[in-house]
Amino acid sequence: MIVWIDGELVPIERARVSPLDHGLTVGDGVFETLRVYAGTPFAWRRHLERLRASADALGLPVPDAGELRLAADAVLRANHLDEARLRITVTGGPAPPGSSRARAASPTAFVVAAPMTPSEPTADVVIAPWTRNEHGALAGLKTISYAANVRALAYAEERGAQEAVFANTAGNLCEATGSNVFLVLDGVLVTPPPSAGCLQGVTRALVIELCEGSCEERDVPIDALRHADEAFLSSTTREVQPIARVDGVALRNAPGPVTTRLAVAFSELVARDLDP
Repeated sequence: MIVWIDGELVPIERARVSPLDHGLTVGDGVFETLRVYAGTPFAWRRHLERLRASADALGLPVPDAGELRLAADAVLRANHLDEARLRITVTGGPAPPGSSRARAASPTAFVVAAPMTPSEPTADVVIAPWTRNEHGALAGLKTISYAANVRALAYAEERGAQEAVFANTAGNLCEATGSNVFLVLDGVLVTPPPSAGCLQGVTRALVIELCEGSCEERDVPIDALRHADEAFLSSTTREVQPIARVDGVALRNAPGPVTTRLAVAFSELVARDLDP
């Protein structure tokens, strides 16, 4: 595997990050994962805008978008990848031990890509026993502080599921470990609003646009997911993936008619525009 790190393409065996890098020691960093179709990163503009917004919220500088695009294309070419997942990561860079950044911190930036493994036709989910803090400093940001997600995903996998879903501190549906959640209640498509603490996913936004005003962003109790007519996950890598079971109990439809329609619409969007 060939990776790009701080302006240089190197074999992964030679790639080095300082043991004092703030991303490693305190999780101080941001990232984006992009789906690559036919050698082209999908929704590049939207992902780079979110990367910069997350970095701005943390006070992190990021490399120029043009430089990152050249790096992404170079990594894909070097690894001969057409269908792939691409990750861009920017950290706070080396700093003394502790939470304070170095005064003249130089961020670490790297780009990696790997072959894309297709998602399963449906996913089983569990409701995590932990909550998201919708009022926290990192709410709604795409940061590398993912230990809570790792723990929740392991919890799901121990129970035979592929994803874990979080409530927030108010007991409302928030998001999954790496996906947004949509559900149909009494014929109405609903997804949690940003105020619920969820990440504003790129695929989430595109799905809402495809709905042309028929999707409601509003709070719903976490238990509503168990009783939904149908539900699905959305993410860069999952695209639109129907939820089959919640805590081992099957939903009425998987996929349901709304999910099926949006999955088709999303595939058609990808086919006609790789940077919508």
